Amino acid sequence: MTKTSAPGSPTAPHPYVGMWVTADGRIRHNLLPNGRYDEARGAKESAYQGRYVVTGDHIDYVDDTGFTADGDFIDGVLHHAGMILYRRT
Repeated sequence: MTKTSAPGSPTAPHPYVGMWVTADGRIRHNLLPNGRYDEARGAKESAYQGRYVVTGDHIDYVDDTGFTADGDFIDGVLHHAGMILYRRT
């Protein structure tokens, strides 16, 4: 995962770390600061889990079964697999 830090300071989490959800709330991606993600689908929490790497505004996912996917952050919105996810604050 891409991280930012000032010299001599602890590494700060990437600004994209946090919860991202579809407008209807059905799909929820929790991007954790340790480079892992936890995806919930509907009532099923932790439907998919795995690693992610952010390079610039691009995200690559690899779930724990080896399945890969990707997406792009455009104007503060995550575009992933035909879905649009918004940051939950």
